[in-house]
Amino acid sequence: MFPKRQAMIVWLYSLKHSKHLRKFGNIHYISKRLKYVVLYCNMEDIDLLMKKIASLPFVKKVEPSYRPFLKMEFESKGDKEKEQKYLGYSIEKG
Repeated sequence: MFPKRQAMIVWLYSLKHSKHLRKFGNIHYISKRLKYVVLYCNMEDIDLLMKKIASLPFVKKVEPSYRPFLKMEFESKGDKEKEQKYLGYSIEKG
């Protein structure tokens, strides 16, 4: 239904050419201080687009985002008894 998307970070020498990157995907964020652009594109096309973008003369470096490959379900490793005591709950053992 919806294509999978992945971000890539494009480091630039100058932000003057940042609008030129619109034809490769959706620009999500532009950092003026650090001179990078966060660009979203289809996951199937990411390798080809990274090579094309890296060959542009105003691009310093291109990095893919690894967020789609990270496990985003976190587990609590803390002790429940200490946690409840810290929050002010009374623990009744019976």
